[in-house]
Amino acid sequence: MTKLTIEMVSDLVCPWCWLGLRRIRSAINLVEDVDVELVFRPFELDPTIPQGGVNYRDYMASKFGPETEDNRWASMREALVQYGEEEGIPFNFGELRHRPNSFDAHRLVRWAQGQGKGVEAKEALFSAYFEHARDIGDYNVLADIGEFIGLERDIVAGLLDSGADAEAVREEETLFREMGIGGVPTYIAMRRIAVQGAESSEKLAKFLSASAKQMPQQRSYG
Repeated sequence: MTKLTIEMVSDLVCPWCWLGLRRIRSAINLVEDVDVELVFRPFELDPTIPQGGVNYRDYMASKFGPETEDNRWASMREALVQYGEEEGIPFNFGELRHRPNSFDAHRLVRWAQGQGKGVEAKEALFSAYFEHARDIGDYNVLADIGEFIGLERDIVAGLLDSGADAEAVREEETLFREMGIGGVPTYIAMRRIAVQGAESSEKLAKFLSASAKQMPQQRSYG
């Protein structure tokens, strides 16, 4: 079986990234002859958001214009809700009042990933924000989520307060921006092949299979 590492570059306040997570996980199940390791990498769609976050509606209006039935964000939101239903994702955009800074949430993903709980962290953070409208920039919320996925709450809280791994996360973000990534989700195979966007599971499965075929073949000796 071919082993393949896929780095998923994504942001935790990006609804397309939650769709992308569900779809890449489904795609992995479709390629039974490839052993895929899914590794999460941080990306902030807007690193200028202050640590305390901003008003969600004002922020979206500044990006897409005043909220009307026919503006670009309304159309996108309608499409996301439909896609979400297909993937079992309960987007709850109507409840969002706060647009958090996602940097510290990426730190939590880093720690969870080190404990083999990266998927659990991503799913819990996406759900907290897009389903329950929780502020995933708030340290208490992040500590709650850490505890929910099986991490020690006090340790997570202490790490958040100490600024642990902030520099490492910044360096990762910078690296992927310097690689030319400007949108997420982006999936990278072998640091050589990449595909961007929340593509269908079937298309992502083809990407995985094609990437696996380009892996160096191991020579066997009889």
